[in-house]
Amino acid sequence: MSTAISPTAYNYKVVRQFAIMTVVWGILGMGLGVFIASQLVWPELNFGLPWTTFGRLRPLHTNLVIFAFGGCALFATSYYVVQRTCQTRLISDSLAAFTFWGWQAVIVGAIVTLPLGYTTTKEYAELEWPLAILLAIVWVTYGLVFFGTITKRKTKHIYVGNWFYGAFIVVTAMLHIVNHASLPVSFFKSYSAYAGATDAMIQWWYGHNAVGFFLTTGFLGMMYYFVPKQAERPIYSYRLSIVHFWALITLYIWAGPHHLHYTALPDWAQSLGMAMSIILLAPSWGGMINGMMTLSGAWHKLRTDPILRFLVVSLAFYGMSTFEGPMMAIKTVNSLSHYTDWTIGHVHAGALGWVAMISIGAIYHMIPKLFGRTQMHSIGLINTHFWLATIGTVLYIASMWVNGITQGLMWRAINDDGTLTYSFVEALQASHPGFIVRALGGAFFASGMLFMAYNVWRTVRASNPAEAKAAEQIAVVGAH
Repeated sequence: MSTAISPTAYNYKVVRQFAIMTVVWGILGMGLGVFIASQLVWPELNFGLPWTTFGRLRPLHTNLVIFAFGGCALFATSYYVVQRTCQTRLISDSLAAFTFWGWQAVIVGAIVTLPLGYTTTKEYAELEWPLAILLAIVWVTYGLVFFGTITKRKTKHIYVGNWFYGAFIVVTAMLHIVNHASLPVSFFKSYSAYAGATDAMIQWWYGHNAVGFFLTTGFLGMMYYFVPKQAERPIYSYRLSIVHFWALITLYIWAGPHHLHYTALPDWAQSLGMAMSIILLAPSWGGMINGMMTLSGAWHKLRTDPILRFLVVSLAFYGMSTFEGPMMAIKTVNSLSHYTDWTIGHVHAGALGWVAMISIGAIYHMIPKLFGRTQMHSIGLINTHFWLATIGTVLYIASMWVNGITQGLMWRAINDDGTLTYSFVEALQASHPGFIVRALGGAFFASGMLFMAYNVWRTVRASNPAEAKAAEQIAVVGAH
């Protein structure tokens, strides 16, 4: 025991900070999502003010749920996993602390600037150049901490989860820096370094790989650690995990042009994006199957373990959304689906069903260990959260499928004389019931986060600093 209480004790302080902020930003980001969904049902909720309109708040919602909620979950879990699998402390406590406070500063900057209308107008890359530079500095520091910790590992082997985290860190840095190349003309305004179709191509190379690396590869790193740990089973196939890794990072980077079908982008680039997107189904499902098969001999645990249920259902949604994505990349399908609510439904099948659910499961797994408790305050509340999240996701995506296909068919319907059968307003009226169901589904999901916050608060309050410190120091004994 004496060997554990030493400099090898892990840095759990920064993990705790990111884990708690994951819950805080989750509530704010998802709550804002429900609010803007409600604006589409009741437009009066725009309040007639410029900074509360849907157009200003929607990019704030995406930044809060992706970078604030998802980002904090990735920081928390990657710092936790890299220490435990490498059996060594983070290489620098001060740099790790800088990544925490720097990341929160970027998010606060987004909360201030986006409602005021300061935006690059690029999807998922709206932050103007001062914040983009700060983000790049924080991210490079994150890379230094993560890879520096791997270099001083006590284990010979680098666990596969760390390969996924590592790829996500490197590629996200590359995407962000290249796409944000711009010419500032004032403190809050810049113009892209690229023009026309080139700008569009680079933006969706970034935009789809924000999905591919930030919202998929990073969370697969999470899956490869937390699913085996919670199921208490080894990963089904280590060989498959390696094939999955190299196939995924080789193919994903090419899929961006499927966002630009029937645009000014050269046709060969559109077709290449479509082909790569279809091929991408194979490694995506390889990862999903590897996670699911890890439960061989442990399926009975789903009856009593809602944390494992979160992790497994997230894999089911991952499998579904990574089948749907390649199908929507096919040009003939895309001609119906693109610009409709079907795309919104697809995004949220991945965002709510995959990203949020696996993050929630991972946080529930970590919180007791971080604060020296044996389990969360209430298993019943986790169960309640699970059903709110699952029902909310299903309501959301089903309503958007119906809306999307309705919109696609109405927009392309033409009369014998070649005029449009329906006006845009008629398509909007037909979408109204779907908007109501979507807002309801979002409200279900967001309310689950409130139960989570209460459960986490009670769990943290029940611990004391000495117990938490002890958890930090003996953690190395249980690491593998």
